[in-house]
Amino acid sequence: MQNDVVAHYLNGNIIKGTSMDVAPGKGVCHIRTDEGITKVEFKDLKALYFVKDLAGDSKRDDTQEVEQDDMRLRGSRLLEVVFKDDERLVVLCNTFPPKTERFFVLPVDMDSNNKRILINRDAIVSISEVEP
Repeated sequence: MQNDVVAHYLNGNIIKGTSMDVAPGKGVCHIRTDEGITKVEFKDLKALYFVKDLAGDSKRDDTQEVEQDDMRLRGSRLLEVVFKDDERLVVLCNTFPPKTERFFVLPVDMDSNNKRILINRDAIVSISEVEP
């Protein structure tokens, strides 16, 4: 399945494109951009964002508050993730603490351009459970 993705590197670089081979356990994926295909190593990423639209909206701020009646809260934990670059996200995750080098989370803002996010554990300063 083809996914629109935005790769945020630890060094601040960003690549936008499509990928058909994202498998967190593999350690790499390939992103097709207008310039060609780029091999992406997950160890070099802060996170890989699976998005609805590659253009996005840089002026939009996603809410960090979960709605109490959000059905995704069933079976998920509400977490605060703080990255080394000081970005803070409140997300939903099925396990806490995540047990792998890379783990998927969902944005709490249902209107977010992000559908899900693959986070590199090495890119975070802290991760903690928060109350809804």
